[in-house]
Amino acid sequence: MSGDNSTSENVGPSALANLQSGLTSVTDFGDQAIIFPLAAGIALILALSGWRRGALAWTAAIGGTLTLVLILKLRFFACGHLSPGANFSNPSGHTAAAAAVYGALAAMIMRSIWDDPRWALSGAVTMGVSLAVCIGLSRLMLDLHSMGEVVVGGAIGIGGAVSFVVFAGPSSHAVRIEWLVLASLFIMAVLYGVRMSAEVTIRSLATSLWPFSQCI
Repeated sequence: MSGDNSTSENVGPSALANLQSGLTSVTDFGDQAIIFPLAAGIALILALSGWRRGALAWTAAIGGTLTLVLILKLRFFACGHLSPGANFSNPSGHTAAAAAVYGALAAMIMRSIWDDPRWALSGAVTMGVSLAVCIGLSRLMLDLHSMGEVVVGGAIGIGGAVSFVVFAGPSSHAVRIEWLVLASLFIMAVLYGVRMSAEVTIRSLATSLWPFSQCI
C-alpha cells in the first residue's frame, strides 16, 4: 500500500512538470528572441526582393503592433498601481507578436497561391486567431497573464496582421515565397527555445521611459 501511495504522489508533480514544459514549448513561438529576428529578416527579404510597398507595410504593421504593446506595457508598469483591479492593462506581448507576424506571413503565402486579396485576408485572420488562441491559452495557463490581457494582446496582433494585408496591396511576383518560408523556418529553428527577458527590462525602465509626467 505504501508503494502505491508513493507512486500516486509522484504522478502529480511529474504530470504538472510535463504540462508546464508543453505550455512553455507553445509560448516560446511568441518569444521576442524569435519574433524580433523573424520580423527583421522578413522585412529585409521583402526589401531586397524589390517589393518596397510590402516591406514598408510589413515594417509599419509589425512595428506598429509591437510599439502599441510596448506603450501599453510601459503605462501598466509605470501606473498600474493606480488601477489594481484592472485585468487587461498589461497586454500579452507574446500573443500580440505571434498573431501579427505569423498572421501576416500566412497572408503572403495565401496571396502567392491564390492571387486574391480575400484569400490573403482570410489567411491573416485565420492564422492570427489560431496563434492568438494557442499562445494566449499557454500564457493564461502558465499564469503569466489574465484572460483580458491575452484577449487584448490577440486583438492587437490580429489587427496588425490585417493592417499588413490592407497596406501591402497586391503582392510582387519578385518575392520568392518559398525562399521567404525557408528563411523564416530557419530563423525559427535556430532561435526556438531562446528566451528574451524583454518584459523584465520594460518593468525596470517603465518609470523612466513613460513619456508623460502623469499617468493618463
